[in-house]
Amino acid sequence: MKDYALIASAYQKSVRIYAAHTTNLVEHARKIHQTWPTATAAFGRFLTVSALMGLMYKNDERITLRIKGDGPISSMLVEANSKGEVRGEINNPNVYIKYEDGPKKGKLNVGQAVGKGFIYITKDLNMKEFFTSSAQIQTGEIADDFTYYFVVSEQVPSSVGLGVLVNTDQSVLASGGYILQLMPDASEEVIAHLESVIANLKPISTLIHEGRTPEEIITLLSDGTEQILEKKDLNYVCNCSKEGFAKSLCSLDEQTMRELIDEDEGAEIVCHFCNKKYHFSKAELEDLNTKRKL
Repeated sequence: MKDYALIASAYQKSVRIYAAHTTNLVEHARKIHQTWPTATAAFGRFLTVSALMGLMYKNDERITLRIKGDGPISSMLVEANSKGEVRGEINNPNVYIKYEDGPKKGKLNVGQAVGKGFIYITKDLNMKEFFTSSAQIQTGEIADDFTYYFVVSEQVPSSVGLGVLVNTDQSVLASGGYILQLMPDASEEVIAHLESVIANLKPISTLIHEGRTPEEIITLLSDGTEQILEKKDLNYVCNCSKEGFAKSLCSLDEQTMRELIDEDEGAEIVCHFCNKKYHFSKAELEDLNTKRKL
């Protein structure tokens, strides 16, 4: 199935629902960053919720999301836009932790891998200044943390469901998620009904693995009251370029640039988002150094 997201209203327009299938996107990210299973689950959930949140914006608006925790993953960053495009980086991709006991014994322990810390959301709304908001990490399981973020930082009562199922060969077997948000006119009856629906919903990774589509997930959440508003393809896209990194090189101080030219006789830059390598020869660096002085 191709990765895509749906935006819908439900319960007489008193609820907004975003639902996504992201298996291919997360698998692509896993291959780029060579993540181990628990890191794959954490990063995949983060990419999924970021992709859905990007759809809440318009035109050329963008958001940058950061999770900084004291767990072994340390930090993750994702950029998302209204086109359904995301790209990200993970500080430590080599994390494989399972629950040792309890009801989740044997399952991937994403909460421990992320640890305690904060979520930061920076919004680029094409204005003079960026806007950054934050919220404390609650469990490290990502979905709980963003549910909390929406309430305390956006003042929007929400429910977030995320799931990544990792295969025995470490590939991504299923990935997806949803964000359900209450509009101001949502009644107590609708809220109570939604609490029951969500409590009885299978894990999102299970639904995706069973072949459930975003349409079907929205139907389950909306109890058949949904009206689909928009459909968006979702993709892992990195727009890095040699020209972009050339501009970054031009911002270096003279001493650092001279060291690259005279001592290293060139430079190789690796994009943190896609691992693509860009080589600049000694002659290219000399040319950049000359042009930036003009």
